[in-house]
Amino acid sequence: MLDFDTTTALWWAVVASGIYHGVNPGMGWPLAVSSALMTKTGGSLLRALVALAVGHLLAMITILLPFSALLVLVQWQHEIQVAAAVLVIALGVYLLINRRHPRFLARVPPTRLALWSFLAAMAHGAGLMLVPIYLGICKTIDTNAGHAAAARLITGDVEIALIVAFVHTGAMMLSGGLIAIGVYRWLGLRFLSKGWFNLDVAWALSLVLVGVLALTVGHSA
Repeated sequence: MLDFDTTTALWWAVVASGIYHGVNPGMGWPLAVSSALMTKTGGSLLRALVALAVGHLLAMITILLPFSALLVLVQWQHEIQVAAAVLVIALGVYLLINRRHPRFLARVPPTRLALWSFLAAMAHGAGLMLVPIYLGICKTIDTNAGHAAAARLITGDVEIALIVAFVHTGAMMLSGGLIAIGVYRWLGLRFLSKGWFNLDVAWALSLVLVGVLALTVGHSA
């Protein structure tokens, strides 16, 4: 069983990863700014941010729920965590080698921001980054797994998965939204054209780091 400090750190990691995803322009806040600048209304900025958040949330849930179902196999929990960590590391390495953005994202019309956000999060492994953190949190829940019914285990793990997805997405929307509002109200198009910052390498390295940390923590737990 992990201690209280570890549990707190894992939940902060959920929030921190959300902030990180929100700050990253690849998760869509520039699209919200562009929408607001085209319509010249702040309401369109908010609607765009909500659409991006909905798509991101659905992507997180799509990735986390299958792992919540797998955790009913209590005797295989360690193996599941190791496999998830290796998968995250592999995706990080792949993104380091292949720097090109998925072309299919450019084919999604600007009016479908939720769909674009969902596909972008899936393509960049945003949900996978959460998996090792989520699995670590599940280990902190004190249930008599050896005697608990499968339905009870799945229900508990699904609830945790949903909470993790909502907390993460809330942090993502807050951080990305603050940047989008700042650009829309004060910095403008000049910032978008000259102040763009690319986090592709940092994103890929963060996936590798999360995977390595998950392997280390999982081995020592």
